[in-house]
Amino acid sequence: MAILILGANGFIGSAVLARLERAGHELVGLGRDITAAKHRFPSVRWHRADLAGLNTPADWTPYLDGIDVVVNCAGALQDGQRDDVTATQRDAMLALYAAARQAGLRLLVQISARTDGAGELPFLATKAEADRALAASGLNHVILRPALVLGRNAHGGSALLRALAALPIVTPLVFADRRVETVSVEDGADCVRMAIDGSLPPGTDLYLAGDALDLSRLVALHRTWLGLPPAKTLALPDAVAGPVSRMADLAGRLGWRSPLRSTAMQVMAGGITAGGSRLDLPLQTAGETLARNPAGVQDLWFARLYLLKPVLVVTLALFWILSGLVPFSDLARAAAHFSPFMPQNAALGLTVATALLDITLGVLLLWRPTARMALVGQAALALAYLAGGTLLAPALWLDPLGPYVKVLPALALIPPTLAVLDER
Repeated sequence: MAILILGANGFIGSAVLARLERAGHELVGLGRDITAAKHRFPSVRWHRADLAGLNTPADWTPYLDGIDVVVNCAGALQDGQRDDVTATQRDAMLALYAAARQAGLRLLVQISARTDGAGELPFLATKAEADRALAASGLNHVILRPALVLGRNAHGGSALLRALAALPIVTPLVFADRRVETVSVEDGADCVRMAIDGSLPPGTDLYLAGDALDLSRLVALHRTWLGLPPAKTLALPDAVAGPVSRMADLAGRLGWRSPLRSTAMQVMAGGITAGGSRLDLPLQTAGETLARNPAGVQDLWFARLYLLKPVLVVTLALFWILSGLVPFSDLARAAAHFSPFMPQNAALGLTVATALLDITLGVLLLWRPTARMALVGQAALALAYLAGGTLLAPALWLDPLGPYVKVLPALALIPPTLAVLDER
């Protein structure tokens, strides 16, 4: 069958795509950032599109041409620089259902979430609205509601688990005693296959979970998986979640999708469990999922670097912003370095220009869409400073304050920051 997978380049979507490819289906993937996915899955036909912009049935018509089944693996945790939860999870879905009825779609499989007691939380409220609309649409459909998804790869909450597990000495945890149900991404993908094969009849609405553990136990399980010795859990009061999530929300408005944002914290505060209908088949436990995918050194590197990524970004941003602000405290003195080579006014102008350029590159690094460009610009500018300074004032290499030497550590931080910049 011809199957369109929404969010096919994501953590769950890519696992679903791989499973359905093995089953021999004709696959079409849709996502916003598909460059890497096209290389990973060259046999798949790809569409680049943002669901938030597909809000009328006519917008969906070109993507449904010749399609038998749609699998929706897309979603947005929280509004941010690139994400509109309502447009993505509700408006786009309502338009899709209308277009699917017109196109005579055979089946729509929805990867949703536990939405009972969704309240005012936009992530869950919009999921619930879309699910109700799908159930009332008349389309053949299956709704799958996975718990916290674990797998060989990691993203969002599962990546945070690995990062917390890799912390040295002690493991600080908010909500350490909350129960967390998990499901293997492989089991989730296999349930999608079962829905398409007809093993799960239309109208099925299932919650997928293998087992439940306290958060502290789940982190300890990941620590063992990483090959690290046991560490004591430092249970932090729930109130700590507030300031942490506010900082993560600020990062979200700048385009950085942290798993510590307020939506994730509110969900975690109540634990990740649910009642309702469940699959009458054994699903892998968290321990079984990890055991089937033994960790390598690359997993340990990822876990240790995950929480260092924001530290690298903020450190470099502050370095460049502060280095640009300092000259304004005494412009004449700062311009004196150029005075032997040019008139005073030109020296002042060049000092102001380079200072503003430093500040601009620091600010651009904090804005996620321009972060990569900013890092490349910082590297180029740092090398230009060192080359120009060496030619014009080589004696400064021996200056007791080390103005040139201090550039080298900042320059060395740029490649690792670039290396960990990708989100998927």
